[in-house]
Amino acid sequence: MRGMLLGLCIAAIAAPALADKVGITKDMMSVTVTTPGGAVEIKRNQDPEARLGEPWTKTSRPCPNFCIQPMTPAPGVTTIGELEVLEFLKSGEALLVDGRVRPQYEQGTIPGAMSVPYTEAADRLEEFGCEVDFDGWICEGEVPSVVLFCNGPWCGQSPTAARRMIEAGFPAEKIYYYRGGMQNWNMLGLTVVPGGS
Repeated sequence: MRGMLLGLCIAAIAAPALADKVGITKDMMSVTVTTPGGAVEIKRNQDPEARLGEPWTKTSRPCPNFCIQPMTPAPGVTTIGELEVLEFLKSGEALLVDGRVRPQYEQGTIPGAMSVPYTEAADRLEEFGCEVDFDGWICEGEVPSVVLFCNGPWCGQSPTAARRMIEAGFPAEKIYYYRGGMQNWNMLGLTVVPGGS
């Protein structure tokens, strides 16, 4: 009887610890976003023993091509982190653009992201509210904000996309750069979905 009572006491004390979850912030456990495939709940991996898998654990890629990127890829572009990405996804006030090549996008991306490979970004500005002109693009009026990301701080795909978009006429102040990209997103255990889902 005494052993059973002790077991119940331990279980009662341990219950709050078991109920604790890995949150995004102290006050935010998850964010649900609308994607073309339906609603997706973004949350952190709840396994406190989870570890990064390949290729995200690799720290030393040869430069070039995998050189550490500057904090801001071009004048006028705003660099943001995960909480700002989540806020843009919740509010719908920006287009989330995965600037990586299509096979990387298809392997896994941030829920709600659209694929616009960096090699195509300057040619697809109509998807961002611009109009084609004889001399290039006219990007005036209510063009949406765009959040660009790629593989992480060592990936030059989204910085290249940002610079090419600006050169083609897209306003730099409407571009947000999530520098941490998929490496930081994975490191934080946030939800990843196959591209196109």
